Amino acid sequence: MSASTKLPVSVDGIPLGKEHIYAQEPILSGRNLVITFGRVVGLDGVNVDLYPGEVLAVIGDNGAGKSTLIKCLTGAYAPDSGEITMNGQPVTFKRPQDAREAGIETVYQQLAVIPALDIASNLFLAREERRAGPLGSVLRMLDKGGMKKRAGEAVQNLGIQTIQNMGQAVETLSGGQRQVVAVARAAAFGSKVVVLDEPTAALGVKESGMVLKMIKQLRDNGLAVILISHNMPHVWEAADRIHIQRLGGCAGVITPQSHDMGEGVAIMTGAKKLTPNDASA
Repeated sequence: MSASTKLPVSVDGIPLGKEHIYAQEPILSGRNLVITFGRVVGLDGVNVDLYPGEVLAVIGDNGAGKSTLIKCLTGAYAPDSGEITMNGQPVTFKRPQDAREAGIETVYQQLAVIPALDIASNLFLAREERRAGPLGSVLRMLDKGGMKKRAGEAVQNLGIQTIQNMGQAVETLSGGQRQVVAVARAAAFGSKVVVLDEPTAALGVKESGMVLKMIKQLRDNGLAVILISHNMPHVWEAADRIHIQRLGGCAGVITPQSHDMGEGVAIMTGAKKLTPNDASA
């Protein structure tokens, strides 16, 4: 196909066989999101929808606005205009803590884990639970046994077999296992949405496979997952839909079934353009 060829697809591409997921109300939506940094346009009227039980990948070149979009959805940035809704209700996130309290957890590329602490302590970091009765309320003693038990359950629910001892120090874990701990923490407390920023960056093939399997498990557990990644094979393996950012706007939404990686990259770079409202996905 020539560079001017327009690829037939709806801007609201829906994966084949999963139409029932998209018949329900989005759990998180952004409408006409605009944010500027002086004369630089970060987002230029972007729309985005995220549904329960799906993995939505967000891809784009550096400066395309994908990180800005995610920061707006998770409370790090406040859009200049536009609306964010959860379950159809308008929400305003003035800080990341507001998004966390609403059920949105984010795992950044620079993992916020403390190597010297054990796995259970990292899972409950800043959410430590105290023992029942006066020991907790007066002496402020932590319920370490209870936290280890619940941490083990959280990891087990994700189908992770490579981590067994919740008392093991994180500094003794591999890079992939540390990523698992960070994602398990998000899954345990992110009751609605989990955002993953480059979760397989700097990981080997085996460890990347472990993380991708966990992402699919989160989706199968009914959580909504946003995956930001530059790794196209990982995106095409794990994503249900792919939101493509370009020059601050949305260049379209495709699916791994409707377009291959080459076409996705061509859309991302502007070599090809989608034909809006020409539904084939």
